[in-house]
Amino acid sequence: MKKIMLTIIALVTVTVASGQLRNPIIGGYHPDPSVCRVGDTFYLVNSSFQYFPGVPIYKSTDLVNWTLVGNVLTRDSQLPLKGANSWLGIYAPTIRYNDGTYYMITTNVGNGGNFMVTAKDPAGPWSEPLWLEQQGIDPSLYFENGKCYMVSNPDNTIMLCEIDPKTGKTLSKGKAIWRGTGGRYPEGPHIYKKDGYYYLLISEGGTELAHKLTIARSKNIYGPYESNPANPILTNCNMKGQSMQIQVRDMVTSYRL
Repeated sequence: MKKIMLTIIALVTVTVASGQLRNPIIGGYHPDPSVCRVGDTFYLVNSSFQYFPGVPIYKSTDLVNWTLVGNVLTRDSQLPLKGANSWLGIYAPTIRYNDGTYYMITTNVGNGGNFMVTAKDPAGPWSEPLWLEQQGIDPSLYFENGKCYMVSNPDNTIMLCEIDPKTGKTLSKGKAIWRGTGGRYPEGPHIYKKDGYYYLLISEGGTELAHKLTIARSKNIYGPYESNPANPILTNCNMKGQSMQIQVRDMVTSYRL
C-alpha cells in the first residue's frame, strides 16, 4: 500500500515540477471539485450550495486551462432550493462517464437528499433528477462489468450499494465498507481500481484545518478494506501545512510519465 501511494504522490510532484500547473487551477468560488476524463478531455464540477443555476461544469485538455461549459442544474425542477442558505443546497457533486452517458450525482441538503442526473453531452441538457434511496452526503458512482455502484456516508459510515443507473432504484442492500481512520466526519468517498485492487478514497476531519485525505484498499469491492499505514496521504494538519487550506476529493488518470 505504501509503495503504491508514493507512486501516486510522485506523479503529482512531476506534474507540478513541469512548470505548467498552478494552483488554484480555477480561482474564486469553486469548492469540492470532482473530475472525470473522457478521451483527451477532462470535465470538472463543483458544489454550488444555495445558488442557482447549480453545479458549474468546466472542461480542459491539459488540466491547466479550463473553460466553463455551463451548469448542470438549470431548471427549477432539477434544483429546488426552498429555504436554502450557505449550509444547505448542493454539496460535493461527483461527475462520471460510462458507456456514452455522463452522470452527475450529488446531495441537495434540505430539499430531497441524494440524486443524480444524466446527459449525453456535458453542455446539456441534463435529465430530471433520479432521487436515490441511500442517503448520507457526498455520494459517488463506480461502474464495472455492467454494474453501477453508489457510495455515500449515512451515519458517518461509508456505505456501498448497487443501483440501476437508468432509474436510480437500489438493487442491493447497503453494506458498511469503511469508517475511516478515526477522524470525524468520514465523507466524500470515491472508488477506483488499479492493478486488481479497489481503492477507497475519503475525506476526514471536517472542512476546517484538520481536513485530511485517507485511503484503503481491497481485492473485493465489498471489502474488507485495509487502511494505508501511511495515512493520511494529504493533510494540512501539521507544521508544514498549517498556513494552507486544502480541499481535494477526486483522482483521475492524466498522462503517462
